[in-house]
Amino acid sequence: MTSAHSKLYSDDVSLVVVIVDTNPFFWAGAALPFADFFGHLIHFVNSLLLLNHLNQVVVIAAGVSSCAYVFDSGNAAASGSPDVAATFAKASRKVEEFVKQDARDTAGNGTVAGGGAASLFSGALSLALCYIQRVFRSGTRHPQPRILCLQGSPDGPEQYVAVMNSIFSAQRSMVPIDSCIVGTQDSAFLQQASYITGGVYLKPQELSGLFQYLAAVFASDLHSRAFLRLPKTLGVDFRASCFCHKKTIDMGYVCSVCLSIFCKYHKKCSTCGFCC
Repeated sequence: MTSAHSKLYSDDVSLVVVIVDTNPFFWAGAALPFADFFGHLIHFVNSLLLLNHLNQVVVIAAGVSSCAYVFDSGNAAASGSPDVAATFAKASRKVEEFVKQDARDTAGNGTVAGGGAASLFSGALSLALCYIQRVFRSGTRHPQPRILCLQGSPDGPEQYVAVMNSIFSAQRSMVPIDSCIVGTQDSAFLQQASYITGGVYLKPQELSGLFQYLAAVFASDLHSRAFLRLPKTLGVDFRASCFCHKKTIDMGYVCSVCLSIFCKYHKKCSTCGFCC
């Protein structure tokens, strides 16, 4: 049986899966308007496609209640060479449709999210890894895969187990997870993701120059990174969040069945229902 990594193209061909935080509760109070942010992203996507005609880019939108594919360069390639205006218009329409549908799904769940609502990054990471595995299993050659997370909203403690499972799956598949934080606070989840998988974690100081950060740090292929001095995280927060109060804790209690974490002892796990 041929290993997936023995079928890689030569060094500079990349498959970049970009996860975009479309949480409307975050963007409503963000310093950078979502339209400007998305403009930076579109130019970054086109720059990746121009670096090598074999490069592939997939964009996944992560909302409050759902996540979905909004752009796939493999599908767009059939229409000819990439065009910035056409790509921006088509992707913008899909994002607008996704945000509206996600808002309906959030309202339909019976819970109205607040300003600190988390986006569904656990589901988006799963979609990204599934797409990469599908590429691994198709064709005789495939590019070097990596995931780029653009997150603004805070981490969701209830997604801790699912996110960690995705991180370890990416590590086993040798898929780096890069992280770019566009919010005011760091993400402990993505700090761990980038550290464990060998990706790059960055929190830009000036969001008005977001494209420059993306192009300078995240556009380089995995082979070229060995020759570059990319930003390194000074400290990684390995603490977990408790499921009961959604607080970061240094010590706690872990359910032996579902691995839910609690700051206080519970006779019965509130997540899976089994006795701890």
